Amino acid sequence: MKAFALVITSDSVFKGVVNDEITPIVEKALEEGGYQLVHRVVVPNDVYAIREAVADAASRADVILVTGGTGLSPRDVSIEAVKSISSKELPGFGEVFRLKSLEQVGLNAMLSRASAFLVGSSLVFVTPGSPQAVRLALELILPVVDHALAQARGEPHRH
Repeated sequence: MKAFALVITSDSVFKGVVNDEITPIVEKALEEGGYQLVHRVVVPNDVYAIREAVADAASRADVILVTGGTGLSPRDVSIEAVKSISSKELPGFGEVFRLKSLEQVGLNAMLSRASAFLVGSSLVFVTPGSPQAVRLALELILPVVDHALAQARGEPHRH
């Protein structure tokens, strides 16, 4: 069973001002897909905190979902944090995510910097932090995750 980790980047959730709506969505989708959430952490929108949380999660899980910090505001630094510790970027995830988001949120979809990376031998998907965006990301990730991990690790994979 593939192990997943969740890194929620949100100043307001970190401070306890806003409730975490993301964890229940992730837990439900993973359970339905036969995967397990083995680690979860909430961090502020800070490059160093995100980088540390993702590196730690990569030692615990095959796949890491980082939610939040993909927009244009000065506090949106998740992409920069993950990219700085990654060996490869997988731009196709962000391209497909934006294409599918276009159907849901219109032209504002092009303002998302969602992307995916390889950190060590773990896949890291960085998505917007809204519940709708996380649901969409999981719909895109779960069908391909086994194949993607096999490729990243140089393992044979049966289709």
